[in-house]
Amino acid sequence: MGFDPRRWSSAAEPHRRQTVTSNVDALLAENDSLRRQVLQLKRQLDVLRQRQWTQSQSKQQQRSNPRRQEHGDTAPSVSSEQVERWGEALAKQQGWNALRLSELEHLIDALNRASFHPHLNLQQRLDRLMPGLGADLIAAMLKPITKKRCAVLAAFALYGIRSREWLDEDPQRVVFELKNRQRSSQKSRRTRSDQRASDRNNQSYGEGNKSTELSIIEALRVLGLKHGASQDSIKKSYRRLVKQHHPDLGGSADSFRKVNEAYQLLIMNA
Repeated sequence: MGFDPRRWSSAAEPHRRQTVTSNVDALLAENDSLRRQVLQLKRQLDVLRQRQWTQSQSKQQQRSNPRRQEHGDTAPSVSSEQVERWGEALAKQQGWNALRLSELEHLIDALNRASFHPHLNLQQRLDRLMPGLGADLIAAMLKPITKKRCAVLAAFALYGIRSREWLDEDPQRVVFELKNRQRSSQKSRRTRSDQRASDRNNQSYGEGNKSTELSIIEALRVLGLKHGASQDSIKKSYRRLVKQHHPDLGGSADSFRKVNEAYQLLIMNA
């Protein structure tokens, strides 16, 4: 039947035992009251957690909205003052004179094409990494786009969300990296230009079809495919090799470029 604490007594003889009533009743009532208070506190805690989550989601949406600065909702992640200060710091570093505005613009395009999402521009890439960062950076760029400002853009294209750290702490390293990347970009463009000239010469001698066929064979070899591969097979192999050779994941930039070129050639001729 169970133990009723109200009938408990410490006396050994049955005729001396006294039932406990009032104290236990008060304790049980107090226990019920405490249980109700705990349930009420739990409900309040759930409401607070839900409210906190809603506010967090709202702030994230505001950061991803490029026009939030017009309404003054939150401070931008990059300001015009920062861009100008970074540009001035870069201009004082050794090797700055070797950088060229037009080459920096080409470098930004090349870095965008070599990224994990080659179809995105710099603003879209940065917004994917950190919502609102790309929009803030573009909004902070004063006109016209000078060499200093373009160098800051190139730094963001190169370092991504860590750009502010590098620009603040080691502008000399930034200039050094931009100079090396600029030189590599120049060589790459010259190589592609020489290849196009060679293709035009081959076509003028009636070897255009043969050259294209050899390029397709080479593209199939790069993607590890056989002649007559379907578009689905091409895309599947491309996605696998892009992840394997992407520079951001430790791969080779040259191999990554070859995979992209092979994919584009095969898709156009599939």
